[in-house]
Amino acid sequence: MLAAAQGASEAGGEVIGVTCSAFKSSKANEYVTREIVTVSLDERLDTLIELGRAYVVLPGGTGTLLELAKVWELKNKGFMKADRPIILIGEFWRSLIDLIATDDPDSRRFVEVVNDPRGIVQVIRTSGDQDVGYQ
Repeated sequence: MLAAAQGASEAGGEVIGVTCSAFKSSKANEYVTREIVTVSLDERLDTLIELGRAYVVLPGGTGTLLELAKVWELKNKGFMKADRPIILIGEFWRSLIDLIATDDPDSRRFVEVVNDPRGIVQVIRTSGDQDVGYQ
């Protein structure tokens, strides 16, 4: 998150950090221009989803999986606008996508796998009123 915040800051963007006071060591990094403090993990996740216009998911652990699963399910069930893409970076999540697709093949259309920052920008620029589509 630090590298993403630094890059956004250096590009002149507003960097919003959503922290959770339930984690005693949770604090915004030096590149955050606006911090939103939440009291629970659920509130933090709901705030991230509400604020997001695209969801870029890097390789990660169970916290990242929780965030991906919730936003993916909201898209899959039609509770979120189609113009908010879910963008997965690299091959890390591909086996999960394939596993989920064995039971729910249609869910693939809500995620896009890209390999680099240019791919992220391309998906965001081309997202509109249609689903992103899994490649």
